[in-house]
Amino acid sequence: MTKEFVDVLVIGAGPSGCVSASYLYKNNVKVKVVEKTKFPRLVVGESLIPRVMDHFAEAELFESLDAMNFEKKLGARFIRGEEICVFDFSKKFGEGWDWTWQVPRADFDNTMAQEVIRKGIDLEFESEVLEVSFEGKNSKTVVKDKDGNLKEIHAKFIIDSSGYGRVLPRLLDLDTPSKLDPHSSIFTHVKDINRPEGEEGTLISFDILETEVWLWVIPFSNGNTSLGVVGPTDFINSLSSNKDNAEALKNAIQKSDYYIKRFAGTEFLFEPVKLENYSRAVKRMYGDGFALTGNSSEFLDPVFSSGVAFATESGMLAAKLYLKESQGTTVDWETEFTGYMKRGIAVFTTYVKEWYTGNLQTLFFHQPENPDVKEKICSVLAGYVWNEENPFVKKHDNVIKNMAYLIDMEKEKENK
Repeated sequence: MTKEFVDVLVIGAGPSGCVSASYLYKNNVKVKVVEKTKFPRLVVGESLIPRVMDHFAEAELFESLDAMNFEKKLGARFIRGEEICVFDFSKKFGEGWDWTWQVPRADFDNTMAQEVIRKGIDLEFESEVLEVSFEGKNSKTVVKDKDGNLKEIHAKFIIDSSGYGRVLPRLLDLDTPSKLDPHSSIFTHVKDINRPEGEEGTLISFDILETEVWLWVIPFSNGNTSLGVVGPTDFINSLSSNKDNAEALKNAIQKSDYYIKRFAGTEFLFEPVKLENYSRAVKRMYGDGFALTGNSSEFLDPVFSSGVAFATESGMLAAKLYLKESQGTTVDWETEFTGYMKRGIAVFTTYVKEWYTGNLQTLFFHQPENPDVKEKICSVLAGYVWNEENPFVKKHDNVIKNMAYLIDMEKEKENK
């Protein structure tokens, strides 16, 4: 069995893995990336939020991505019957990027991966991690390549960015149940032949079919659009009596007054994919010689498009902390990594929970709009969930339900 020796082994070549590998490489760290699949490959998570742009810029991946002319995402629209709420990222609380992209992830991830290779980073596709063992912080990883050959990769540190592959959580028994209720989704792409001209045709939208059920519509610059339905697992399963994902998604589209004319009868470009009970959590996010990033640690819910942002945030942070430690500085991984990430995750978890209770929807659609409240919520939706100058971050535990309660009380008074 051949052996390789590196400073850092990155498992997974998605956004988290590419960001961490690129950052480490530019800081003269010997890094190797192994990816189980062959790119380009289909993956969910096509709507980004502005916080990710900070990471792409710092990892020197922005220019290659920007050259692809992906659809710009300037905000997000939420629809409930005849009610509409639009968030504009340029009208948010605090500093930060005012835009991002909505992307076919197959093209987006492949662009990043090819840029990583172009830089000179050793990225190996179709290589599966079979075993990992540790001696102190040093690790030995057995990998099988596409031809069935085995090799040992010796590393001083592992960054697990394997996403839904969840390599280290699986091998080290780190999985734990999510605190969120079980939800599932079904999605596909369509050739958007009825796409309206102008802004309407480019807006990412969330169409609320029921309090806990919503349809996503994500237009791409290539003329295709991603369509998906999300809801409690029992509801998603009820959309087709014979577990036919295409039938289920068609039935969901029929429930949308806003989009039925645009998408009814449109052919799907691939058999719709179902992600069942997608929320994930782990017992711990790091250990001696490794860190878990992106979906290999926590995945919440697609409703506010936080997945890639948490992936790149944790990937960049893990890379920085490894670099700091390798240069002789003591790192408190519990505080600097887990504590930091958990603060942001807690904020988004609250927003996801309050979305499904209906409290957040009460704030979104309340009229007349409160511009001050809206810009603070907008900052959270843009991914700036560590800015505790924002009371909707600092007081996330109760601010939404308290405001929703007051709004409901006002409505009750008006109706008496």
